[in-house]
Amino acid sequence: MSSDEIAIRVSNLSKCYEIYDTPRERLKQFVYPRIRRASGLSSKKYFKEFWATKDVSLEIKKGETVGIIGRNGSGKSTLLQMICGTLTPTSGSIQTNGRIAALLELGSGFNPEFTGRDNVYMYASVLGLSNEEIKSRFDDIITFSDIGEFVEQPVKTYSSGMMVRLAFAVIAHVDADILVIDEALAVGDAFFTQKCMRFLREFMKDGTILFVSHDTGSIKSLCNHAVWIEKGEVLQKGSPKEVTEMYLEAFYEAQQGKSSTTKLRSIKNLDHITAAKDQRLEFVNSSNLRNDLKIFKFNQNAPSFGKGSAQIQDVYLLDENFNPLSWIVGGEKVTLRIVAMVVRDIDAPIIGFEVKDRLGQTLFGDNTYLTYQQANIHCLSGSSITTDFTFYMPILPMGDYSITTAIACGTQEAHEQHHWIHDALLFKSESSCVANGLIGIPMLDITLSNTE
Repeated sequence: MSSDEIAIRVSNLSKCYEIYDTPRERLKQFVYPRIRRASGLSSKKYFKEFWATKDVSLEIKKGETVGIIGRNGSGKSTLLQMICGTLTPTSGSIQTNGRIAALLELGSGFNPEFTGRDNVYMYASVLGLSNEEIKSRFDDIITFSDIGEFVEQPVKTYSSGMMVRLAFAVIAHVDADILVIDEALAVGDAFFTQKCMRFLREFMKDGTILFVSHDTGSIKSLCNHAVWIEKGEVLQKGSPKEVTEMYLEAFYEAQQGKSSTTKLRSIKNLDHITAAKDQRLEFVNSSNLRNDLKIFKFNQNAPSFGKGSAQIQDVYLLDENFNPLSWIVGGEKVTLRIVAMVVRDIDAPIIGFEVKDRLGQTLFGDNTYLTYQQANIHCLSGSSITTDFTFYMPILPMGDYSITTAIACGTQEAHEQHHWIHDALLFKSESSCVANGLIGIPMLDITLSNTE
């Protein structure tokens, strides 16, 4: 690939910090090695090495939007700072092609003693604008930031949201080729975040974006590539959907320990429940099932994880008469049926689902927790749980969709995940009447009247 096609190339990039137990050790490191070398003795280290990044290599093409995901302390911010030139790497190389504008940690690039006006001039000049260019764009910057009269106040008096608004407003008006954004938008209010997202989507048409976030939804929505970094190393690169799913599995493992299996086998030769009931009315824990209902769309080989005390056996999408569906139009009454086998006794089961588009963006979902939080349900080993979610299907744009299913136990805030299946069931929407948005609603009536 030619260099002209590359916006950012990172090769074997590493950053090591020296960690000292006490100030005395730092002083020893400053003095003693020089004395020992002068005496012909081998030098001794009085610090521990901490590698924030280790041999990270990335290539980001012009026009790409790449999301970086990882837990706190994984090295994401260090990587961005080295790319932007605010940190010097210990080893490795960085090549960039184009003007970079960065929104890193809160307040970076600002002098808290200066006013907002002074900081706009200083920050924009660092990003490559002349005083004349800044002056001609100043009003637009302040209008975008929406901080009003506070522009004449010292930045140290700003709230975190005001500081982010001003910083983003500057980088939005410097004609950058590459935007580097480090989680800063998480502290903004909803209205400003929407404004930023509209700007980013417009910028994505021609520019390159490197975006760090803990929000997997934003990664899937904005990015066309994703990178997962853990303990300073790249664990996975690929599509946002695949990378965020693997990150989600690691998150649950960190919370509750290693999963019993990474792909739970479906338990076969079980019957299926006879009557479908609204999940708000009935949550069945029985084995009174029948075997005359069969859907071949259930993906037994889909990626899954969990502790394994309960396993999802089958997932069905049924019409109003409980006949299996493989496609929908929208507006029809459907029942999503999830059948699970209890492997070991569990209390307070929670069964849920998410409907996702082809990019992995969650469109809607629900679970049984709120309805049954007071029910004190106890499920014995060997029993089955059948859950029916009955609802009117939203109108989905034509295309392919998937349903992710899960069974856990505990509470909404603290639960143990027993079996989570990505893309457990695939279906098609044949609708072509969604005018705007990710989903449409079944419209009961549209009335237009004209009175003279």
